[in-house]
Amino acid sequence: MLCIDGEYRVIPTSLKMLLIPLAFAMGLVQAQTYPSKPIKIIVPYSPGGFADSGVRAISEGLGNRLGTSIVIENRPGASGVIGVMAVSSAVADGYTLLLGFDGTLITYPYMVSKPPFQVLRDLTAISKIGDSAMVLAAHPSLPAKNIAELIEVSKQKGLPLPYGSSGLGSTPHLAGELFKARTNVPLEHIAYKGGGQATIDTLGGQIPMVFTTLATVQQYIKSGKLNALGVTSAKRLSTLPDTPTFIEGGVPGFVLSTWIGLFAPPATPKPIVDKIQTELSKVLMLPGVKERLAILGIEPSGNTPEQFTEQISSDLAMWGPIVKKANINLD
Repeated sequence: MLCIDGEYRVIPTSLKMLLIPLAFAMGLVQAQTYPSKPIKIIVPYSPGGFADSGVRAISEGLGNRLGTSIVIENRPGASGVIGVMAVSSAVADGYTLLLGFDGTLITYPYMVSKPPFQVLRDLTAISKIGDSAMVLAAHPSLPAKNIAELIEVSKQKGLPLPYGSSGLGSTPHLAGELFKARTNVPLEHIAYKGGGQATIDTLGGQIPMVFTTLATVQQYIKSGKLNALGVTSAKRLSTLPDTPTFIEGGVPGFVLSTWIGLFAPPATPKPIVDKIQTELSKVLMLPGVKERLAILGIEPSGNTPEQFTEQISSDLAMWGPIVKKANINLD
């Protein structure tokens, strides 16, 4: 539709074909001067968690590659929806980006009757930063040192065991629900505005366990302040060689990972999106960045916008039936 003298008229197909290359050419011009000011990356979670730590590991290098400063803005709330909506409605000029987390973008919309967004419609995928396995970590007062012992302890207590996560509908939340469904272990979910806050309460003994990413709890596990009961990877992690997998703990096939990635508002010019992705992929290959991400338990990716979009489509198709089977409803 085209507005002429206050009236909306249908754009002829021939005109559309002329406008497409014109829009691309304008995007190329924008990309040549981009960026000319600082870039803001909105993290829809509190500081200290997996998503926040992951983007901070690449932000300095990405800023150096793009020739500008990158500002990280934490905007937690509503399971990440507040931050997502802020980016989806931002100006599509490449200066406001989103640090996206699959728990919010992929699984959350399946858990509410009226999803506030659709990831492939309301955001532009730039690139996946990386993947990470999850960890179930416990306060030392919990009389269980691994998943097998946790199952036994739950049978003895017969009461729901609280666990914290980064929010309603997050991948750690879903992992806890799937664990409960697979083992009949009575768990009570406690939602936080980020894995960092859930970890703090676990450290303080307010809740006995937290389901989160390695990035959030690794330092506390290594210092003995928390016990790692199990990891959701197919095999033990090199950074936690003494921590058994859920499979070893008696939960067959329990393998889950989570990812973080960069997104832009819808209709962001493709040349700008491609420029950010190209520089991000180079940053992810830097030895110092790879080392920081490894410490966080993140396997770097840097895939293209097309590859990332394809994975998102596959993840949406995969998680829908799983969420339905787990009967998770957040309304």
